[in-house]
Amino acid sequence: MKRRTAPRKKTPVSRNYKVKSKSKKGFSTGKIILYAAAIALAITLVATVYQYRNGFLYYLGFKTDKVAGKLSAEERKIADVRIFEILSRHDTKLVGFDVSEYQDKIDWKAIDKMEGEFPLSFVFIRSTAGNNYVDGRFEENWKEAKKNHFVRGAYHYYRPNENSLEQAELFIKTVKLQKGDFPPVLDIEKLPEGQSMDSLKVGLKRWLKRVERHYKVKPIIYSGESYYKDFLKDEFKGYQFWIANYNFFVENIKDEWLLWQFTEQAEVDGIKGLVDINVFNGNGEDLRAITIKK
Repeated sequence: MKRRTAPRKKTPVSRNYKVKSKSKKGFSTGKIILYAAAIALAITLVATVYQYRNGFLYYLGFKTDKVAGKLSAEERKIADVRIFEILSRHDTKLVGFDVSEYQDKIDWKAIDKMEGEFPLSFVFIRSTAGNNYVDGRFEENWKEAKKNHFVRGAYHYYRPNENSLEQAELFIKTVKLQKGDFPPVLDIEKLPEGQSMDSLKVGLKRWLKRVERHYKVKPIIYSGESYYKDFLKDEFKGYQFWIANYNFFVENIKDEWLLWQFTEQAEVDGIKGLVDINVFNGNGEDLRAITIKK
């Protein structure tokens, strides 16, 4: 007779064990997500460094005896990274700057290159503002720019709430353009107070037409990119634009821009304080094609 054996009891799975198993599984998933995020971040950083490799290499080797001015030492470095990067990307185009009385007396003979390797070939000089103000250093800067072989341009700072024709007459009275100079420039940055945008546009057109009639050349319009897109681009077709955009991640001049003012934080030998730097959308031959002919 076979001995009957009692069936083995199944060892119960403890609740603690199950919880532990779930916890372990969740931790593994979390690790995967964490690793994936770290890899994505690393790829992004590598891509960013590669994209801005010229600027970062410049930054790593950065040495300067410049006075930081209105910028801290760290801000100065960051600004110079952007300047070096943009100029490296546009090394086939011309580079220039713009000044006014705010830069005080300029040592024009000391002005040469940006960051030691990008020649400065043109300059825009503020001449007038509104219907009654002549820049205190315009006459001096205008003569010195010519004497030191810069292609020069004069710009008028437009005040929306002042008579447009009076502003045009002040510019014409002040600025004597010569062969090789840029066409006149209208600088519009402010929104009007107490008048509509339509009224402002009428005033701008009056200034432009009066100045064009006098100099026999179509003026250039300067403004910020947002202002240009919102109010000027469609309304002033046929004019060439000089656009200001200082966004760190804007890397190249757009085809529709004649000039791009990409920074207001440059330092230039011979000039006190911070300076605006501009890229011209072309080479020397392109520049000669748009300057005053006689």
